[in-house]
Amino acid sequence: AAGVIGSAAGGGVSSSGVGSAGSGNSVGDQRKANKPSAALLEAKRRARNMLKNQSNAMPAQETITDIFQNAVNAKGLVRGPTALIYDESMSQHCCLWDQGHYECPQRFTRVLERCRELNLAERCLQLPSRSATKEEILRLHAEEHFEKLKQTSAVRDDERMEELSSRYDSIYIHPSTFELSLLASGSTIELVDQLIAGRAQNGMAIIRPPGHHAMKAEFNGYCFFNNVALAAQHALDVHKLQRILIIDYDVHHGQGTQRFFYNDPRVVYFSIHRFEFGSFWPHLHESDYHAIGSGPGTGYNFNVPLNATGMTNGDYLAIFQQLLLPVALEFQPELIIVSAGYDAALGCPEGEMEVTPACYPHLLNPLLRLADSKVAVVLEGGYCLDSLAEGAALTLRSLLGDPCPPLVEELALPRPELAKSLLNCICVHRPHWRCLQLQKTYELAELQAKGEEEHSSDLHRPMRIWVGGPPPVDRYPTRDTAIALPPDTLERNTRRLQVLRTETRLSVPQVRVCYAYDAQMLQHCNLHDAGHPEQPTRIQSIHQMHEEYDLLNRMKQLTSRAATTDEVCLAHTRSHVNSVRRLMGRDPEELQQLSGGYNSVYLHPRTFDCATLAAGSVLQAVDSVLRGESRSGICNVRPPGHHAEPDQPHGFCIFNNVAIAAQYAIRDYGLQRVLIIDWDVHHGNGTQHIFESNPKVLYVSVHRYEHGAFFPKGPDGNFDVVGKGAGRGFNVNIPWNKKGMGDLEYALAFQQLIMPIAYEFNPQLVLVSAGFDAAIGDPLGGCKVTPEGYGMLTHWLSALAGGKIIVCLEGGYNVNSISYAMTMCTKTLLGDPVPTPQLGAMALQKPATVAYQSCLETLQSCVQVQRNHWRSLELVGRKLPRDFDPLLVGENNNEDFLTASLRQMNISSDAVLEATGDGAGSASGGGPGGDRNVGGEEQASGSKPKVKVKTLAEYLEENKEMFAVYPLKTCPHLSLLRPEEALQTIDTGAGCSRCDSLAENWMCLSCRTVGCGRYVNEHMQMHCLESGHPLAMSLSDLSVWCYACSSYIDHPRLHAFLNAAHLDKFQEPMAWTHSCPQRPDGCYPIGANGRDGDEEAGCSSSNNICIQLE
Repeated sequence: AAGVIGSAAGGGVSSSGVGSAGSGNSVGDQRKANKPSAALLEAKRRARNMLKNQSNAMPAQETITDIFQNAVNAKGLVRGPTALIYDESMSQHCCLWDQGHYECPQRFTRVLERCRELNLAERCLQLPSRSATKEEILRLHAEEHFEKLKQTSAVRDDERMEELSSRYDSIYIHPSTFELSLLASGSTIELVDQLIAGRAQNGMAIIRPPGHHAMKAEFNGYCFFNNVALAAQHALDVHKLQRILIIDYDVHHGQGTQRFFYNDPRVVYFSIHRFEFGSFWPHLHESDYHAIGSGPGTGYNFNVPLNATGMTNGDYLAIFQQLLLPVALEFQPELIIVSAGYDAALGCPEGEMEVTPACYPHLLNPLLRLADSKVAVVLEGGYCLDSLAEGAALTLRSLLGDPCPPLVEELALPRPELAKSLLNCICVHRPHWRCLQLQKTYELAELQAKGEEEHSSDLHRPMRIWVGGPPPVDRYPTRDTAIALPPDTLERNTRRLQVLRTETRLSVPQVRVCYAYDAQMLQHCNLHDAGHPEQPTRIQSIHQMHEEYDLLNRMKQLTSRAATTDEVCLAHTRSHVNSVRRLMGRDPEELQQLSGGYNSVYLHPRTFDCATLAAGSVLQAVDSVLRGESRSGICNVRPPGHHAEPDQPHGFCIFNNVAIAAQYAIRDYGLQRVLIIDWDVHHGNGTQHIFESNPKVLYVSVHRYEHGAFFPKGPDGNFDVVGKGAGRGFNVNIPWNKKGMGDLEYALAFQQLIMPIAYEFNPQLVLVSAGFDAAIGDPLGGCKVTPEGYGMLTHWLSALAGGKIIVCLEGGYNVNSISYAMTMCTKTLLGDPVPTPQLGAMALQKPATVAYQSCLETLQSCVQVQRNHWRSLELVGRKLPRDFDPLLVGENNNEDFLTASLRQMNISSDAVLEATGDGAGSASGGGPGGDRNVGGEEQASGSKPKVKVKTLAEYLEENKEMFAVYPLKTCPHLSLLRPEEALQTIDTGAGCSRCDSLAENWMCLSCRTVGCGRYVNEHMQMHCLESGHPLAMSLSDLSVWCYACSSYIDHPRLHAFLNAAHLDKFQEPMAWTHSCPQRPDGCYPIGANGRDGDEEAGCSSSNNICIQLE
């Protein structure tokens, strides 16, 4: 298009030049007559603007010379070192007055010991540790925060240090704390510097003290400086990165990290933490799922609150597969930093979760092919020394490129509590992320039409329950803070960890990849059509590219052999084998006639030899992998096989190589679970028919279907074909009904459908029917999967079966496409970095394509069918509310939830008036057959209710899962206020007195100082701490917060202040909402609702509910 526009523009300039050469007064009329039309001038103007815009945009775009440029760039990329950074002096930090404190030096030393036992540290690039500079710390922390900790350096006064520590929640200060905190932050920054500079591929920082709870001006939760947040800010400021993903799976919410980036769209913060409706530390509202960021950062903050203990591997894998990885793929981070706390690991007394140490590599593995492999893991918490040491060591092992160890225990399915939290998160983030559209939606009418029992399992209703923690204290405990598990629980966990450590297989073959290829397979060709797409150059070109990329020398070359008749008959009838054998030596003309009796098959005198050689070569790879000689295999073979039926050839295929291999592994090696992934663009009808009744083989096919019109045609490839008899549920078809599917669509299919099923199946061997005709540039497939996209899919599958994966060539008819694609698969298995697929990052800024919309429809249909057979998909198949408006869900998120709940309970203004005795009207009833409309609008007054109507207060009191914020009814600090001295008006548009910010400001009710909120620069919080003035009023929503009580307050004594702000904001007085009489002086007793602590005050509180809106 640019060429056409440029040509037109050039023509216009040339015409203008000719006209000017003949200029003169004598030709004025002629020139006027030849003046271009207005349409032509407008076209030229648009062309010039387009050229100008293209010229301006070019420097910001990466120049791609061809569709395989990323694969070309990968030629020289080999696996880089894994960096490791730590400092032995970090073991000095300890609690001098509590020897049993959880955050002990052994946490650090045991991790290092286990890494050395497994010979992991020696395999790493050792980075020298360094201290962070003051300038680096002040990027996020306040100077007084820095100086306060600095003043403790080398102080040996234990009593004084314990007293200082008691002012902060869960903190102890050691004489070495300041220096070691600088060392921990500096080492994290150093690790990030090395990754961005390309000196290491990934890395781990084994450091302490931890950091993710540390806030701008407050020590908190064993943390002093926020190591991960400082490193991320350093990458933003110094290296100018634009997209950083922080993953925090410490069992405690990293509220410090969240606050630093809450407004920043350059950082996605994703936290998975124990919450239990706020009853688990740190007891914050902002730790719930509704806190999604604010301002430009809205949608970039993710909290997955775990509201029950005992969460397992299955729960964490579901979070990664259904939420984290799709978002990470869409976000396209340039750097990933993991706040790696291991206090969700089995045995940790603080987390009380049951994630096994071997699960952590499975969580990390899919991330290692994002951000061009720039992944930094930074140690945070973890207080069971055995599971901490094992989990951290296995994490480092995964960074080094070793296969994920098989999970010893059967994978538990996601728990109902996890399903609710996860769906809440998806629901609230759905408007911000295109990748989170997998769940179908429902209308309110559908919710009303179904009974309580039915819709509770199928229609997800977002809810938020707040229980909260203990009341705030002036001084925090400093001794005996460790709460030990019951002895029987401790003994049970210890035994279980010992069994897991013993049975987890960590030994792997030295040979990463074996390679099967034989030039004799080139002999099979079409003697009557030299241009036939299934031609010998397919495997020849792949082999040559492997040689060009210097991959052959790095693989074990397998000796080829022909499969025996008995082996071929594992998947085919003997008559079929004999009929192909009889082709040997036949006349070419006769062979052509015979081939006409089959569907899309050509025959050659050497067809039998080549087909048995292809099948036998795959069996050689199976032997090498299952005997432990190689970790994985690449089979560059032809003719392909997945269309071959048990009794006849079909679709270029003679014998079904992969099916024979699966049966061979079951027969000769006693395997009970073999997974076949078929990503050829055509449905593998032959493989499906061979195994449709066999529960030992899970067959998954992703293919173009076009409602049955695409080859091999017919209904067999549709999503509702799930197998027969004992094999029912072990056949999974993902049929694309539109062309154009690319990396993004395939990635979503894998993470949200294929990988959950695969983990639940727990295969012992993975076979890939690797047709590359869905690759970009293929003449038959019409799809757009890139070579690096295939590399990413291969990497994800390699996490299964202990890395035992064999990739076997099927289709693919653009020799360049298949050569690059197979080469990227091989490089992936060899551990080389492969460029991260762009996944249509530019396209995500435009409306969704037809292909993407069709992809969602297909995945939704598949989920609805397969959830009946795979319980890991049960939560994925639930519907989310369509009229849910999460744009209102932020730090104060009540409005949308209140609206939704009002609709559910069928309440209207008339209903409230009648129920409270203040009105004579009533609302119409609800439920099936009711005459109210779906939207919950008010009906004409006078109609009788069909159900008992409750007041809003009564409903909220009974249904505390509603999103109303329940404020304290009184507060001892109210006595500090002087309502009689309240200003007549308050400027609600005033800026922060320290930084002039207008984003989110509060006013101190004691001295009228205006300061910004916690998600800006925390100046109001700092003011209240410094001045001892605990009460502040939001100038945005007129709520009142007590920093000492850590709660919202609603009391008549506040009315004078709120009314002054209300007058300025809305130009009208604030309504009196309290049940006690209003007093002219505004001086009410500080008891609940203005009572003086006497029940006879007659001041009812039944309707005293504050709903905070923002």
